[in-house]
Amino acid sequence: MRRTTPVLTLALAMVAGLGVTATGTAAADDPAYAFRDPKLSVDRRVDDLLARLTLDEKISLLHQHQPAIPRLGVKSFKTGTEALHGVAWLGEATVFPQTLGLASTWDPSLIKRVGSAVGDETRGFQQERPAGWGLNLWAPVVNPLRDPRWGRNEEGYSEDAYLTGVMATAYGTGLTGGDPDHLKTAPTLKHYLANNNEADRTTTSSDLRPRVLKEYEEQAFKPAIEADAATGVMSAYNLVNGRPATVDPALNDEVRTWSDYDLLNVTDAYAPNNLISTGSQKYFGTLAEGNAAALKAGIDSFTTDDTNSAPTTNAVSSALSTGLLKESDVDTAVRHILSIRVRLGEFDPGGGKYGSIDKSVVNSPAHQKLARKAAADAAVLLKNDNALPLKASSGKNVAVVGPLADTLYTDWYSGTLPYAVTPKEGIAAKLGTPVASSEGVDRITLKNVDTGKYVTAGSDADGEVLKESAGSVGTAGQFDIFDWGAGLVTLRSAANGKYVGYNWSNFVNDQVQPGGWFVQQQFAPERQDDGTYLLRYAGYETKEPWWSNPVYLGPTGDDGTLGLVAKTEAAHYTKDVVRSGADEAVAAVKGKDTAVVVVGSMPAINGRENNDRTDMGLAPAQEALVKAVRAANPNTVVVVENSYPTTLGDLRKEVPALLWTTHAGQETGNALADVLFGDVNPAGRLTQTWYQSESDLPSILEYDTIKYDRTYQYFKGDPLYEFGYGLSYTSFRYGKPRRVDGGYEVAVTNTGRRAGDEVVQLYTHQRVSRDKQPLKQLEAFQRVSLKPGQTKTVKLPLKTGDLAHWDVTRSKWVVESGTYDVLVGASSEDIRSRTSQQVRGETIPARDLSRVTRAENFDDYAGVRLVDESKARGTAVGASGDGAWLKFADSHLGGGVSKFGARVAGAAGKVEIRLGSPTGTLVGTAQAGGTGSPYTYETVTASLSSAAKGRQDVYLVVSDGIRLSTFSLR
Repeated sequence: MRRTTPVLTLALAMVAGLGVTATGTAAADDPAYAFRDPKLSVDRRVDDLLARLTLDEKISLLHQHQPAIPRLGVKSFKTGTEALHGVAWLGEATVFPQTLGLASTWDPSLIKRVGSAVGDETRGFQQERPAGWGLNLWAPVVNPLRDPRWGRNEEGYSEDAYLTGVMATAYGTGLTGGDPDHLKTAPTLKHYLANNNEADRTTTSSDLRPRVLKEYEEQAFKPAIEADAATGVMSAYNLVNGRPATVDPALNDEVRTWSDYDLLNVTDAYAPNNLISTGSQKYFGTLAEGNAAALKAGIDSFTTDDTNSAPTTNAVSSALSTGLLKESDVDTAVRHILSIRVRLGEFDPGGGKYGSIDKSVVNSPAHQKLARKAAADAAVLLKNDNALPLKASSGKNVAVVGPLADTLYTDWYSGTLPYAVTPKEGIAAKLGTPVASSEGVDRITLKNVDTGKYVTAGSDADGEVLKESAGSVGTAGQFDIFDWGAGLVTLRSAANGKYVGYNWSNFVNDQVQPGGWFVQQQFAPERQDDGTYLLRYAGYETKEPWWSNPVYLGPTGDDGTLGLVAKTEAAHYTKDVVRSGADEAVAAVKGKDTAVVVVGSMPAINGRENNDRTDMGLAPAQEALVKAVRAANPNTVVVVENSYPTTLGDLRKEVPALLWTTHAGQETGNALADVLFGDVNPAGRLTQTWYQSESDLPSILEYDTIKYDRTYQYFKGDPLYEFGYGLSYTSFRYGKPRRVDGGYEVAVTNTGRRAGDEVVQLYTHQRVSRDKQPLKQLEAFQRVSLKPGQTKTVKLPLKTGDLAHWDVTRSKWVVESGTYDVLVGASSEDIRSRTSQQVRGETIPARDLSRVTRAENFDDYAGVRLVDESKARGTAVGASGDGAWLKFADSHLGGGVSKFGARVAGAAGKVEIRLGSPTGTLVGTAQAGGTGSPYTYETVTASLSSAAKGRQDVYLVVSDGIRLSTFSLR
């Protein structure tokens, strides 16, 4: 199928040939309509339907909720079914491991099977068309996980763009069915582009210099689009180089060039409203201006105002009437939409190729089995001092303790669990006998020291309003306190087993688990000098700028009802332990053959959408629990169940075995038991660097992975666990890599006594380059299964073009001549075998600054931000303070240059031209008078001294507030 074609005037000839007119005299479902004829090409069918639509009908299709068009028999359509690791929000469906866990399998074939299962279940739900139905999926998330503090770390695959691209392509291929002309579902990649911080996410700008953009960020998105495994992208909330991603022209200029198929690009929820003067970004004055700019940039569908499409359609109509848009602009977007709908089989008899898939596939036995395998294959063995695997035959005396021992948590984008096998249940099922257990959390009372009254809750299933009560209160005044780290706890009432939450008026013990968009079950006890505590309400909404209520707890009525009061009025409580969680856990594990401690995170609390992490450690109470259990039972195995790299401190040294898993869905317990007892030999591998501490990381807002030494590619420190790391119950020997056509071969032998999988990883390193290069870069991998003593030859593809990087001097991909190390091993640091390859490429020539050079193509910098050259397109460099500088290395000035010219905007000031360093020889100064607008440019010039000659590192030192677009030295 060809890329977007011009709209046929009315496709009259084609329609007339089918015996109908352009306005349609046949019945709405008459197959005489060309758009209903599956024998015709997609383009012809789209042409036909587009020609039949009125302008108002076309405009109506631009909103997320596309209305039915009864006169043509066209049904309603909605973009945006969530399907990150299972179908979400539509009812019970198979819940697979979180995306991070899926990637930890390093098994694209398995991920493709998972994607296919999710696609089938999406189709199954379609048969009933429940609220929220739609075959356009908002998955997968492919933002590379450059910073583990990102609240949405659980949604992505890896810090490595290549691995992310491979996994996204596999999952997307499963979702689409692998036939771009006949889509099972239509996956949408999130979130384009550079969306890795939740703090102030609609107002922060992600600075992407060209190398970071081309080598890192784009490479996570491009593979799935190129492979037709995704049908579009969702624009991100943030700005990129000063321009809102919602109006990023790369949506058209880049993304659409990656495929020969029409793509359907959507906005993130309510993002169009952020653009305008009343929104957070204030980039345009009116919604008509913002929507027009978004359409021209490459947006096709507006996700905003929930089901109310009127603001969008009115704004687009206004933009048309005022000349901001042409009808052809609307036609282009509608064509993209209709192309997807045709390919989904909507207008085919019986719904097309996949129309017969019914709801029997949802949570089918086959999908349950697949969920168990995915969860087991994703687990990563971090440490094992011969403590694992456990023996089901002789080691039945097992205790399973910890706050996650007998519960499963789901995240915001999880589906609804059809059933839940907890770690305790999975281990008990494996052993065929009950196991001792304890959550290991303290049960406390809270007594107001001024009144002597206790905080109490109700015993009814739906709880009661919390109040302070006098006298003997029993379980009504007792709460299990769960420590989630960062000072945050949740309180579960002993009276009814429900969590305490805020209902905007009172506190009630009525929640099964913490959750919701605003997680209102969080508290932060603040210890005072006298040993008492203030209870600060730490509900999710306290981070929102619109929240202005007091946030401390205290009695607010004569009956002692608890409410929110100012800190000066807050009640002082004693926090008395009536049952020690550690003591209870110790009692459970004493004398047992093995103690399994399950600790980790609560996905609604420890980072999620709109909530980055401030630390990555285990909660203090959880770490203390592990230490207490370990002291009581030396045969302690720790399972860490969370969604991000964890700073484990001394814990990894103190316990004999550590196993990590994401929140792994409905089969978590069975999968963990499979791994712990050796039915599955662990082969999960980390897809992110695990750092020693947060001090190893720069600000989460620094997106320059090259300059700030982010990810395993550039990190020079000592990680806790490196990228690609993971242990096995067996051992493997590697032969020497041998170069073959298309890559390398390496013999891998299982030298142990157990069958197992090894993830063979190939990295390269360029020894000498004009530019800063990665210490290592993943180029290929393969998960291979080996029986004891078995040897397999593993083929790892590597083409010369894979060694290219972005040359900023000429704005092109380049493979430099030189020696490249080829490193094969079990992780990025555990290199087992190596060789080198001589590559005949090219030598990057010295910069020719006599040509107009874009300022963004610098080699190094300080004190600058990348900014929008205009609201429509282009990137300039803005100085954030006096003395800001840009480096242009190895510039050829020949026998001498005499004149400097630059295009600048913004404040008055100067641009100094220096050689060798930011404080080196001054050869000229250009004065800028100031344009009064960041988008109005003037040309400034300077005469250069005779020292400006030869091959030099040229520095431009810029005054505060100046924006530099282009320059030249002649």
